[in-house]
Amino acid sequence: MAGSTNNWRAPERMSGAPGSDTDDADDLDGHHEAGKREVEMYIRTYQTLLRSSGEVGLKALVQAHYNIDSVLHPEARHGTPDMSAFIYTILRLPTAVLLSSRVLLGQSEEVFGQFGFQVEHWQAVTASARRRKWFFDGKNTLAAFIASVSDTDDIVPTLVALQIEWNKFHWLLNADSTTMQLLESRVERTSPVYAEITKVVRERLKVSVDDWRRLEVIWGDSVWQNLLAIGKERKNFTLRMLGGSHVGFVRATRKWWTPLNKLLDDMRLGRRPVYFVSSNTHSLSNLLSGTALRREDELTRFATAGADSFLADEYRKLKDGKVPGNWQNFLYYAAREYVRTSAGQGFARSKPVEEQERGIWYIGARYGLELDAQVIDLSKLRPDELDPRVKVPGIERLAESKGVIINIDYPLGMAAYRVLREVLENLTQVKGIYILGKAATLNGSIGDVMMSNVVLDEHSQNTYWLDNCFNAGDVSRNLVFGAVLDNQKAVSTKGTFLQNRAYLDFYYRANYSVVEMEAGPYLDAVYESLYMTRYPTGENINFAKLPFDLGVIHYASDTPYTRGKNLGAGSLSYYGMDSTYAATIAIARRILEHELGGARGGEAVARAEALRMRRSGDAKQPTGAAR
Repeated sequence: MAGSTNNWRAPERMSGAPGSDTDDADDLDGHHEAGKREVEMYIRTYQTLLRSSGEVGLKALVQAHYNIDSVLHPEARHGTPDMSAFIYTILRLPTAVLLSSRVLLGQSEEVFGQFGFQVEHWQAVTASARRRKWFFDGKNTLAAFIASVSDTDDIVPTLVALQIEWNKFHWLLNADSTTMQLLESRVERTSPVYAEITKVVRERLKVSVDDWRRLEVIWGDSVWQNLLAIGKERKNFTLRMLGGSHVGFVRATRKWWTPLNKLLDDMRLGRRPVYFVSSNTHSLSNLLSGTALRREDELTRFATAGADSFLADEYRKLKDGKVPGNWQNFLYYAAREYVRTSAGQGFARSKPVEEQERGIWYIGARYGLELDAQVIDLSKLRPDELDPRVKVPGIERLAESKGVIINIDYPLGMAAYRVLREVLENLTQVKGIYILGKAATLNGSIGDVMMSNVVLDEHSQNTYWLDNCFNAGDVSRNLVFGAVLDNQKAVSTKGTFLQNRAYLDFYYRANYSVVEMEAGPYLDAVYESLYMTRYPTGENINFAKLPFDLGVIHYASDTPYTRGKNLGAGSLSYYGMDSTYAATIAIARRILEHELGGARGGEAVARAEALRMRRSGDAKQPTGAAR
C-alpha cells in the first residue's frame, strides 16, 4: 500500500505498565504509520506460527497486533482499557474464555478426535455476536470449529485483542490491593454500599459509566466475579491448530448441505426454481409467516405489562405518534423478547409448527458449518397473513408459484464461497441470489443501508462490476431511521480487526465506502457457475448481465472513521431492525414480483430467458459474465 495519511502519535509504554505485553518494551515514541503491509505481515505471522504441531503462545503475536494500528483497537498501546475493543471481543467469544488458557482450532469432530479431544462430550458454548461452534472442557480449554480461513483471521486477532485488554485490567486491578478485596467482599446488589463499591472499582479501572453499564448488560450479575478472574492472573492464551486443509473445509460444507438437500428431496422441491438468500433466519420468516402479527393482542399485552420498561415506553411513544417507527417491526421485536420469558414458551413451541403449516422449514446447524437455514415453499404461504409491506400486485395468485427460497444465516468470509458453490453444484434452477449482511461504512452512519455495484474481493483480488437488482427506492420506502446509499463500491476484507486507518484511506481514495466480508467470496462462487474454470485472481469481471437475479444489500453496523465506534461501543438492537427489515422487505418483494410476473419481475424473467437463449447457441463459453 502507498504511504499512510495516518499521523497518529503513539504514546510511550513502559515495561510492566498496563498495556505492556512484551518482555522488552519497544521504543514507541515517535510517529507510527501502519498500512496494508503491516496487516499482511500480521496474517503471515500467525499463519506460520499455527503450522506448528504444538501450542503457540499468543504473547508472540502482541507486537504484530500493535503494529497494525487496528481501527477496531485504536487504544491497544495505551495503558488504559480500550473498552470498545474489549466489549467487541467478549461479545464474539464465549464467556467460558474467561476460564480458559488454551484454545484449539479444528474442522470437524473427527479431526478433534484424531488428536484425542472428544469435544462432542464437552459443554457446548456460544458467543452472543458471532455464530461458531464452541465447546468447553469445563477446565481450561476451548475448542472452536473453523469453516474457512476467515475463521482463523477472525479468531486469532480477537483473542490477541482480548489478551491485551485483559492484562491492562489485571494491572489496574492489582495496582491497589484494596480493589481485589472490594470485589471479594461479594456485596449483594441490594446492599446500600454496592453502588459505592462499584463506583470506586469503576473509577480505578478507568471505565466510563456508559461502558460499565454495557458490561452489566453483557455479564449481568457476574461482573464482579469475572473481574476477579481477570485480576487473579495475567493472560497468555495458547493456540493450537489441529490439522486444517482445503479438503477439510469442503467436507465440512458438504456435511452442512446434506440435511438441507435431504429436506429438499423429501419435499420434492429440489427441481423447483430456487431463490438463494443470505441474511438471517428471523426477518424473512416473520414477514412471510404472520406468526407475530396473528398475536398482535398477546404481544401488545406483554409490551405494556411493564416487565420491560423499554417496550412499554416505546409502545406509548409509537401509539402517541411521538417517535417514528413501524408497528410491525415493533411486534417482531416484542415477539423476540416474549419467547425469552416463561409466559412466551407456548408461543415459542407453536411458532415452528405454524411456520411448517405455511411452507417454512427450519434446519438447525447440527453438522459441518454453524449456519442455520430455512426452506420456504412460496405456494404454501397464505397471502392474507403476509406482512402488508411485502404484498405485491397479484399476491392472490401465490398458490400457483413453483418458487422455493433457501435462506441461510450469512456466513463469515470465505465460508460464503464454499456455501454458495455447494448450492450451485446441487441445484440447477437458481433464479436469484440475494445477499444481505452487515458492513462498515466510511461515508455513512450506523443504521444506513448501502447497495454496491462494484465489489473488490481481497481474497482473490478480483473486482466485480454488478448490475445490482436493488436501488435506493426499493429500501427507502420502508426505512425510518437511516439513509439509503446506492451505487456504492464495496471491499470484502479478510477480517474485522485486520484494518487500519491508512488501509481504509487507501480504499476510500478509490471511492470504496462499504467494508464487509462476504460479497466478494459469494461472487467468486457466482463466477464458477458461469465459467469452466475456477475463479481467477486480480481480474476485472463484468457481471452486468447474468442468467439470474443478483442483489447485494448491506446495513451499516460500524463507522471505522469514528474511533472506537462499532458494535462494541453500542448495539443496533431495536433500531437496527429498521434497516434489517427494510432490506429484507426489498428482497421478499423482488422474489414475489419475479414469481408473480410483476413489472420488474417480468423484466428479469424476460432478460434471463433471452440470455439463456443466446447461451444455448454458444457452447464454447458462457456469455453471462464477460471479462
